[in-house]
Amino acid sequence: MAVEKIILGIDPGTTIMGFGIIKVIGKNMQFIQMNELQLKKYDDHYLKLKLIFERTIELIDTYHPDEIAIEAPFFGKNVQSMLKLGRAQGVAMAAGLSREIPITEYLPKKIKMAITGNGSASKEQVALMLKSLLSLKTLPKNLDATDGLAAAVCHFYNSGKVVGGKNYTGWASFVKQNNPQTPKGGSKNALTINLRKKK
Repeated sequence: MAVEKIILGIDPGTTIMGFGIIKVIGKNMQFIQMNELQLKKYDDHYLKLKLIFERTIELIDTYHPDEIAIEAPFFGKNVQSMLKLGRAQGVAMAAGLSREIPITEYLPKKIKMAITGNGSASKEQVALMLKSLLSLKTLPKNLDATDGLAAAVCHFYNSGKVVGGKNYTGWASFVKQNNPQTPKGGSKNALTINLRKKK
């Protein structure tokens, strides 16, 4: 009997969060849903983070994904933008970790390579390839939704051979992989110890 699983893909952002969901049956994938969370109208950055967390939880509770694939932030020159993007990714990951769902991060180039065979492909090229692969009738106006869907499809293609992505199976796994090596008694070690105590 073919193994079935649901994959939720997320493209985090503080302006738009794109997401896509696919169902995998054996070696085949079926499109379930893609959409976006519009955050442009909100000025409060912390409110945006709250909405990202709540929407991710809502998606998890509605579709019951077995795995989550998330696009990792790319490094840019604008430190403030990077910080905001990292926070957006962090709260989406925290939502998944709170439900004990395995999470895998993929770099944008890795996702583009998996979908189109070209790590430098444009958003439009990725969207068109997804349209063909999943027999989509139409594409959304904003392509953030297809970016989220692309993360899910990339994870499907890389199942069992995670390359270029970090993999977390729960909060303890996340802490272990992201525990900075600082001198004994350093403030970063103290933070890690406190987090572990709150489990």
